[in-house]
Amino acid sequence: MRSISSPPVMRQASPMAEPSSASAPTQTVVPCRTTRRARHWRALLWVAPGFGMYAVFVLFPMLQSVQYSFYDWDGIGPATPAGLDNWKAIFTQPELLHSVEHAFILIIFYTVLPVGLGLVAASLIRELRPGAFSTTARVVLFIPQVLPLVAAGIAWTWMYSSDGLVNEVLRAVGLDQHTRAWLGDFTFALPAVGVIGVWVMLGFCTVLLLAGIGKIDPALYEAARLDGAGRISEFFAVTLPGLRRELVVCTTFTMIAALASFDVIQIATQGGPGYQTMVPGVEIYRLTFLQQHVGQASALAVFLAALVLVVIWPIQRLGREK
Repeated sequence: MRSISSPPVMRQASPMAEPSSASAPTQTVVPCRTTRRARHWRALLWVAPGFGMYAVFVLFPMLQSVQYSFYDWDGIGPATPAGLDNWKAIFTQPELLHSVEHAFILIIFYTVLPVGLGLVAASLIRELRPGAFSTTARVVLFIPQVLPLVAAGIAWTWMYSSDGLVNEVLRAVGLDQHTRAWLGDFTFALPAVGVIGVWVMLGFCTVLLLAGIGKIDPALYEAARLDGAGRISEFFAVTLPGLRRELVVCTTFTMIAALASFDVIQIATQGGPGYQTMVPGVEIYRLTFLQQHVGQASALAVFLAALVLVVIWPIQRLGREK
């Protein structure tokens, strides 16, 4: 009989074990939350020094530029309120308005031509067999990205001179009537500066697009060939759709370089002849350090930053869409 009563004892013990097993998860949740919070704060501590430097050297000067844009200030003496006069001057003074127009013209040379030629160059290099010639082509195209822009501007200034390489080549092929001082010509100065931008940006676009082509599944090309697609059809059906993210990066980078261009133009032409190659970056420098119109320069700088964001935002949205 005693052995018969033993099962109820076991049944009484099992309900007592259930609460302990049920309470186990509640005991492990609290340490998990604590660990997550500790990791969160540790991550913030690692980010804090970098964010502090960014706030001091980027965010704070940006806020100061916004403040200065509403004042008439020479950078030394007392500042006087100017209201919206500095902002109105951007759209009423011809030299300021033309500088913005020139920046948009440079988009053709800094963005459209490098991206288009980069697509062609990347597609051709992809067809080459791995070897010395393929490696040399990539290195030669990427060299302008390694050189400082100041050095590139000086080199092209020499080549564009009256006795420079460009005119010597034209004379060698019998086109003496087309030789000129390219950077001093009112008609050809801006396109000549734009060609420098094509040379600088082409290597970056080519290498980036070539890396994107390498990530495309080769089976897609094989399927396109089985369907009877030629080289051109294969490019538009497989290569171009597979490079959407890389194209967005190239377009964003080169557009910012065009709108905020400064180095090459400052070294090559300083905005001349006249105002034919003046861009907002050079105009901001001239207003600040040569004419001491800090308020006007600040307004143009803030306007340029806003313009870059407005131009780049749709491109970034296009890159995120599926």
